[in-house]
Amino acid sequence: MGSIPNSFQAIMSAPGVRGKGVTALPKDGLTDFIQSTILGKQELKEPFYVLDLGTVVSLMDDWTRNLPIVRPFYAVKCNPDLAFLGAMAALGASFDCASKAEIEAVLSLGVSPDQIVYANPCKAESHIKYAASVGVNLTTFDSKDEIEKIRKYHPKCALLIRVKAPENGGARCPLGPKYGALPEEVTPLLQAAQAARLTVLGVSFHIGSGATHSRAYRGAIESAKAVFDMASQLGMPRMHVLNIGGGFTAGPQFDDAANAVKSALQAYFPNESGLTIIAEPGRFFAESAFTLTTNIIGKRVRGELREYWINDGIYGSMNCILYDHAIVTATPFASKSDRANPTCRGARTYPSTVFGPTCDALDTVLTGYQLPELQVNDWLVFSKMGAYTAAAGSNFNGFNTSAISTHLAYSNPS
Repeated sequence: MGSIPNSFQAIMSAPGVRGKGVTALPKDGLTDFIQSTILGKQELKEPFYVLDLGTVVSLMDDWTRNLPIVRPFYAVKCNPDLAFLGAMAALGASFDCASKAEIEAVLSLGVSPDQIVYANPCKAESHIKYAASVGVNLTTFDSKDEIEKIRKYHPKCALLIRVKAPENGGARCPLGPKYGALPEEVTPLLQAAQAARLTVLGVSFHIGSGATHSRAYRGAIESAKAVFDMASQLGMPRMHVLNIGGGFTAGPQFDDAANAVKSALQAYFPNESGLTIIAEPGRFFAESAFTLTTNIIGKRVRGELREYWINDGIYGSMNCILYDHAIVTATPFASKSDRANPTCRGARTYPSTVFGPTCDALDTVLTGYQLPELQVNDWLVFSKMGAYTAAAGSNFNGFNTSAISTHLAYSNPS
């Protein structure tokens, strides 16, 4: 996680990036890059992503500056794009994997298995066996059945007990209803792990994806400290790993979250020698690094209302609207109808509906959205589209989300 020039060189030589074209972007050069991509490489007018690797460098610098004592294990589920994973590895990130396939993807980039936490509290037996075979030796649990599976199939694996955070942090996607031991379950679980002769290295929690209330970290860290104390009372080896999970979003919210985390650590783990603190950020690194550009494939006018169809939608990248409660924003790019003013500055706008390409009426991306008069083969550009977008897309109606290409660029990190 060194200087910007060193970071750039590391990324360019990283597996997943090495050998691919990476376009240098001047300040505010993304629009020109999108235009050149549309004009030069888009005969079929397919949707495409732009991954700005410079944004990734800036975010890693931001993380290191604000949470220097917390080692980020990027949550692969958020966006498993291989170039992005390679860049994260080059910048010094470790990885939170939740399945065999995610572990395989990370290992294919030359990442050491000791840089992976298998952070899924409920794993298939075959996936546990795979983790054992490749040397991924740290995982989470929150039930006695999971302890038994690990005892049978990966007895050398070290454990983190996943506890339920007292608050969900106003999260977009709360995780507490599915994962995390309740306070009254902690002691029996620790005793079960002890009886199984498994090593519990520490505690894991997750206040929820896209948290908005940073105070939730304080309550969760306090609960984790109580588990550390309980393990000592049971005569277990001293715990020394604290996994504070995810929930981080870039921008002012991250500053608040980082301050809440540091304050809570000082309050509950003061002068804790040998303590390793890790986190599982996903959205923080992925969301703003990706921009999606979609082609307008259809149009209908009904009085003042303008209706547009684009070639990605709810069953593709915009599944985030349903599953991640995202609010997407569209910027017009009139490369066909107004090349002299493609961003439509000063143009009159109309209330507009934007549909995705499938035959399901649910596939509606925007309603009542102000857009200028656009034509078929113009484009709509969506920023901040890296988190829980293409990763959860489908092939419904024959529109293959995984086939959407990603162009690599590098802006000068701010």
